[in-house]
Amino acid sequence: MSFRAGVVGARGYVGAELARLIDAHPQIDLAYVASGASAGKPVSDIAPGVTSALTVVAPDPDGAAGCSLDVCFLSAPNGASAPYVEAFARAAPDVVLIDISADHRFDDDWAYGLPEHHRETLRGARRIANPGCFATAVQLAIAPFASLLSGPAAAFGVSGYSGAGSTPSPRNDVERLRDSVMPYAPAGHGHEAEIRRHLGGRAVNFSPHVAGFFRGLEATVQFGLAETLSQDDAQARLVDAYAGEPLVKVVEASPEIADIREKPGAIVGGVVAVPDERRLVLACAIDNLLKGAASQAVQNANLALGLEETAGLLSA
Repeated sequence: MSFRAGVVGARGYVGAELARLIDAHPQIDLAYVASGASAGKPVSDIAPGVTSALTVVAPDPDGAAGCSLDVCFLSAPNGASAPYVEAFARAAPDVVLIDISADHRFDDDWAYGLPEHHRETLRGARRIANPGCFATAVQLAIAPFASLLSGPAAAFGVSGYSGAGSTPSPRNDVERLRDSVMPYAPAGHGHEAEIRRHLGGRAVNFSPHVAGFFRGLEATVQFGLAETLSQDDAQARLVDAYAGEPLVKVVEASPEIADIREKPGAIVGGVVAVPDERRLVLACAIDNLLKGAASQAVQNANLALGLEETAGLLSA
């Protein structure tokens, strides 16, 4: 059995990754691709390597809702998903919508798409909010220890400039970023509130940075503990938390972006316990365009459609 998928907002980096993943998926077929900037072009022009002969069409919520899709990935900018949600609600309410923007990450009517922590609510879901890239990495690092936190956690993140999108800005200016790291939104970043909400209201202070490489990110977190935890106990707790998780690898050394770039999962590790201070430090690395966006969206689609969770991903 195969399913028909659409991608709205395919010109961006994430949309192109989605098109490639779906094109290669064994049970999901690419059936609709929309982008205002690339309408009329072959999909392969915006997603090199795609074999589909589809032509990109102009964005049209009603047109997308009328295409007999089983799942539609909304990869448009923040604030642009509402017309599509409304059109599908009218014409095709059973279609799975996966919103990769931030529009529904605080909406209780939408399942939150971090499978490692919310898998059961994603099975059969019809409205899924894909997590933010930094929010994914920080939650994967903190969640195994969340019940032990004695106060706010601090998270320091560095991302490649693809995280700033393709619209020119200082945060994706290659020359400006050369041999440099740029802080931005050092307090109050949208992912900070997202992390807090989906870690049960626990306080997390997050400071993001962008650097002069294209893709991948790493988040280092540290926090105080309500009880003493040894290095071995902390590592064992992390291993137990992700035992059997197909897309999370736990390591002892600090994870490196180079080890996860262009791969669909996450690496968590680098645990440093400071028992006399009841403090713990660890890190998580992901590809911001994949586990931080596109491969996580496909993982969510697989769960919603009743497919093997890693279908189309382990060979990505």
